Amino acid sequence: MNKEKVAKRVSTFTNPPIICIPLFFIICLILSFENGTFILSKFIALELISLVFTSVLPMAIIVFWAKKLNTDSDISNREDRYTPLVVGIVSYFIGFLVALISGVDHFLTALLLCYSVNTGVVLLITSKWKISVHTTGLSGPVGALILLLGPIGALFAILYPVLIWSRVTLNKHTMAQAIAGGVQGFFLTIIEMYLFIYLFNFNVSGLVPFADCIWYILAIIFTPIVFGILSYINVSAKRMIFICAEIIGLIFFLIFSPFSVFLIYLAISITSVLISLYADEDYAWFKVLNS
Repeated sequence: MNKEKVAKRVSTFTNPPIICIPLFFIICLILSFENGTFILSKFIALELISLVFTSVLPMAIIVFWAKKLNTDSDISNREDRYTPLVVGIVSYFIGFLVALISGVDHFLTALLLCYSVNTGVVLLITSKWKISVHTTGLSGPVGALILLLGPIGALFAILYPVLIWSRVTLNKHTMAQAIAGGVQGFFLTIIEMYLFIYLFNFNVSGLVPFADCIWYILAIIFTPIVFGILSYINVSAKRMIFICAEIIGLIFFLIFSPFSVFLIYLAISITSVLISLYADEDYAWFKVLNS
């Protein structure tokens, strides 16, 4: 299959309102278990709230706005993104209020508020710089899954380097914009979730410790950032520098972090290298490995 077609399919599947559907399904499924018993009524309530306010409404406005402006579904022009982002902020916040008033689940309530705030941050950044909404949209629910499942949740971040390749290959974002969206989303989600749970005195237990979550994020973003930096600087022997940096990361995570974090680092690094080798010759990460 043509690599550009693959990149388009990856981009379509990881459009924030679309990727939310399977990831929030998993989140709602996890939250629906109480003392080892699956509560169907709770699952239905959680799924309806998340589906309506994180997917259906945001996607509807994106489609409407794209048709109105006669542009692509990504709304590639930075100035045209303000209205969909504002609608997203409102939609997520209404979802937060619905979840808060209904008391259906405190974790989902905090997550919806987190979504609203994170989208507000993206809106502020968008006024100056076209940060990737796709990678931000992926990192939010993956961050939530890390909080709930630890290393199993972090495995979903394998999509992160693949998505970076997709967005850059399609010329929707620069390398820095694609990487930054994920970095912002991962850190803000974890920090805000713990902050909101504390401020609202939400009854949420069994979360992965904050320090471990930070370790997982560092393991996820390390290799993409190394690739990204080497993509921008003009030095010789980039491949050797990359290998040295990866060995340092390997030793660092192996010695100082939990072993599960080390495994996530390996998974993301291998995925990043494989997608780089799969990419076309003009892809920056491919050039790093072949310099």
